[in-house]
Amino acid sequence: MESEEKEKTLATLYVDCHDLFCHCLGNELNQNLLSWENAKVLRDTWAEQGQKVVFTNGCFDLLHPGHLQYLNDAKALGDKLIIGLNADASISRLKGDSRPINMLVDRAAMLMGLKPVDAVVAFEEDTPQKLIAMLLPDVLVKGGDYAVDDIVGAKEVREHGGEVIVVPFLDGYSSSKLIERIKAS
Repeated sequence: MESEEKEKTLATLYVDCHDLFCHCLGNELNQNLLSWENAKVLRDTWAEQGQKVVFTNGCFDLLHPGHLQYLNDAKALGDKLIIGLNADASISRLKGDSRPINMLVDRAAMLMGLKPVDAVVAFEEDTPQKLIAMLLPDVLVKGGDYAVDDIVGAKEVREHGGEVIVVPFLDGYSSSKLIERIKAS
């Protein structure tokens, strides 16, 4: 019983602190997320300036060294890096009701704090297909062991003259494994 009360108190404290943090910052956290329209304008501006635009996507729920390596590798393929970020409902559908751990505005704020990231845009769908088709980046990047033809948006990017590249993950790192380790401790 004492353990349950302690967990409830910690959960309440987290929610209260999170709400206070968001209230104090006002809209600042939301400024880290671009609308699809603003992302398109930014992408087009960069293209007009001769900048090579790279796009990747993911949940980025609990950032770890694997994410940092992956994002640095992606950014090295061009001049500007746009992240398509799964919205909270999208993550829940893909990973289960206990996810995400961090809410969308928090994940966006953390990503925008990373040196390789130039823009973050959220998508509600299970895949970023429509977002990729709208942005048409010069380079589409996915991490892991995907076959290029299986990557969502690859067809559209290639038809538009872009490249699709698979970057290997850094072994031993995943948000799911990190969550399992935390639960086990």
